[in-house]
Amino acid sequence: MHRLLPSNRIKIILVTLLMLLAGASFIYNQFLLNRIMEQERASIELWTRAFEFNNLPIHQQKSLTLFSVANQLQGYPQVPDSLSRMVLDAEAAESQSDFVFSEIIQPNLFQIPVMLVDESGFIVHYRNLEEEDLDMNIDQFIEKYRAYSDPIPLVFGEEPNIQRQFAYFGESPTLQYLRYFPYIQFGILALLLGVGYTTYRSITRSEQSNLWVGMTKEAAHQLGTPLSSMYGWLQLLKEKNQNDEEALSIVYEVENDVTRLKGIAERFNKIGSRPELKKVSVEPIIDDVIAYMEKRLPQFGKHIEVKKSIQTNAKLNLNPQLFQWAIENLIKNSMDAMKEVKDGAYVSIRVTRDMDQVRIDIEDSGAGIDKKVLHEIFKPGYSTKKRGWGLGLSLTRRIIEEYHDGKVFVLNSEMGRGTTIRVLLPCPV
Repeated sequence: MHRLLPSNRIKIILVTLLMLLAGASFIYNQFLLNRIMEQERASIELWTRAFEFNNLPIHQQKSLTLFSVANQLQGYPQVPDSLSRMVLDAEAAESQSDFVFSEIIQPNLFQIPVMLVDESGFIVHYRNLEEEDLDMNIDQFIEKYRAYSDPIPLVFGEEPNIQRQFAYFGESPTLQYLRYFPYIQFGILALLLGVGYTTYRSITRSEQSNLWVGMTKEAAHQLGTPLSSMYGWLQLLKEKNQNDEEALSIVYEVENDVTRLKGIAERFNKIGSRPELKKVSVEPIIDDVIAYMEKRLPQFGKHIEVKKSIQTNAKLNLNPQLFQWAIENLIKNSMDAMKEVKDGAYVSIRVTRDMDQVRIDIEDSGAGIDKKVLHEIFKPGYSTKKRGWGLGLSLTRRIIEEYHDGKVFVLNSEMGRGTTIRVLLPCPV
């Protein structure tokens, strides 16, 4: 029965949350960008209207006329000085439009790059642009700004001497920074979620490890007492049936199974503590596993050929009990994969050496593994059996990787054709 593991649910939740936050941030950022772009265009339009207004010939003519009137009034003694001052005050009030333009309207542009271009394409005026920016081809520069926003037209003079210019403008630095903000925010969110998930995973692994240790120690302790009692009963049966060969053969078989149970209890007892490693050959261990599994194949109701090919006699640093357990789990898993045994069904164990490591390939002709779950099969809780706990392969990975500094993974698998699982173990030179 396939199970969706908690870690997968958390990954899905975290990724979904990250995408939602990133999407919301991007949408809101686009909203802000559009509003700022509208405000910047409004500022440029205000600037162009003020620029257009201040350059109307009528204003210059009006100032000259008012100065001339004031001078002429001062030449008549009978005219009060207050009258000429009133004329000068009127001219000063008129000149305040320059103050509004230079001190209020122009600063309102912030740092928006803008340029005025006449009908011939000549740059008449520009602001917030560097000289090197203008060294490029003018047509390309204008096209660049035209792609950003439509130019704002300006009209100077009166018919028939009308002059037209166009204001081209680009993005201010503030707007440019805001365009990168969602990506920066997305990166920070991804980093925070990644740190959070890594921390959670570390805590979960620690809890799982403690749970493993507690369960295995308790299992070993619980098995110890009845095993000791069973050994006593077996000795009693041997003494009472010394002349009955058939009964003794049964007793010896039971004793073998009890001895195996004792070995299993010792395996459980070694989980959670650093096991003692010895330099041993893998062949005797694999032979013991094959012999044990072949005896029990009739119980599975299956006819499966077990092949063995060991091409190295290298000795590895192993804990024989735990390593035997791991190989047994892998072979049993291969046999369980053969739901419908057909002619030529087999499980193959190949051991080869490659430089400083030994490869153990366990191949079967079973049902294969779906590519969608290839990365899940070694995780606790994953099982395809209705009553499976999903701990066998997880325990195998723990034994191979944590206790023997090796690696175990699915080398290849094809639905309906079989699976090959590879174990890599360091080989001392």
